[in-house]
Amino acid sequence: MAGQSVDIMAKVLEQQVLQSARMVEEQLDAELEKLEKMDEDELEILKERRLEALKKAQKQKQEWLSKGHGEYREIPSEKDFFSEVKESKNVVCHFYRDSTFRCKILDKHLSALAKKHLETKFIKLNVEKAPFLTERLRIKVIPTMALVKDGKTKDYVVGFTDLGNTDEFSTEVLEWRLGCSDIINYSGNLLEPPTTGQKSGSKFKKVDKKTIRGKGYDSDSDSDDD
Repeated sequence: MAGQSVDIMAKVLEQQVLQSARMVEEQLDAELEKLEKMDEDELEILKERRLEALKKAQKQKQEWLSKGHGEYREIPSEKDFFSEVKESKNVVCHFYRDSTFRCKILDKHLSALAKKHLETKFIKLNVEKAPFLTERLRIKVIPTMALVKDGKTKDYVVGFTDLGNTDEFSTEVLEWRLGCSDIINYSGNLLEPPTTGQKSGSKFKKVDKKTIRGKGYDSDSDSDDD
């Protein structure tokens, strides 16, 4: 009896696979038929549009690269911060301190994301060289990332709370968090963080807009030593 049930299930699955294959085949046939019906002029127009789109994308890429996108780099002073955010639509600025080891963890992930997301500029600034800016932006916890859009600070990522509250968060989780603030072009599911490479037991809190109050700045690390 059990063997008969298995045979029935196998036949049902086989029929489903065949049906799916037929649907895909029909869709391909429809696309091919559409292409066959297009005359030479229409095909030429289609080619020109695709070429134009490629040229536009390449031009945009070169413009981003000329403005320092594509690499994670340090800016020397708070004065440079204003010029950097003014010339780029999307900017992630990591406010760090040399003695805070969690800043070095963040460096690794931001370096990878800078290469992947050319549409966004990734920079870092030493808080000890930017007393006015840290006061103005109310930076209290180190590390803090300021997410700047169209020259205005839109959001903050403070410490690792939004990243699962662990030092072992993945680059994908940071990418997701930045995507939640629309500071990068994120193609994944914004409703929940990715689980790939994420340590089990990581705790996430609901992502809200940040308002950081306080005049000084504290380390989010358990220790300020490397």
